[in-house]
Amino acid sequence: MQYHQVEVDSEVFRFVKEHAEPLVDTFNSTLRRLLPLSNLRTKVTQVSGTEDMKLKSNSELPTLTRQTPSALGQILEVIHLVRRGAYTRQMATNRVAKLRNITPQAVLDKYCRQLNLRADDFDRLLAQEDMGELRKILKTKFQGYSEVIDQIIA
Repeated sequence: MQYHQVEVDSEVFRFVKEHAEPLVDTFNSTLRRLLPLSNLRTKVTQVSGTEDMKLKSNSELPTLTRQTPSALGQILEVIHLVRRGAYTRQMATNRVAKLRNITPQAVLDKYCRQLNLRADDFDRLLAQEDMGELRKILKTKFQGYSEVIDQIIA
């Protein structure tokens, strides 16, 4: 991906800084999250409680029902953040952990150990355009939740 140097005034800089996740976001990833760029896809390698998932600043997270298992919810949230292009998998893992008030290792456990995958396997599955293999794995593990899986991964 090509990057460009731009100038912003102090007001814009302050706004982006206020919405950035310290030690996680870059200026670019913050703007990607704030702007309506959800149709843009970027490569996964780009650096840049089960309540109704209205977690803190969750305009960035998908809406899930109370019936969605917590493990599935965490996996779908990571997928959603990565596929929107604002986060790498590691950054998305940290963001979901922070919003859920759990450790990043707990989130990592959901898409690695519980799905019997390594992190690089998960990255490879995330990078697939239709994520067909990942959908299949999720639907096998979380039977009865095919609709929510398709809805979030669509």
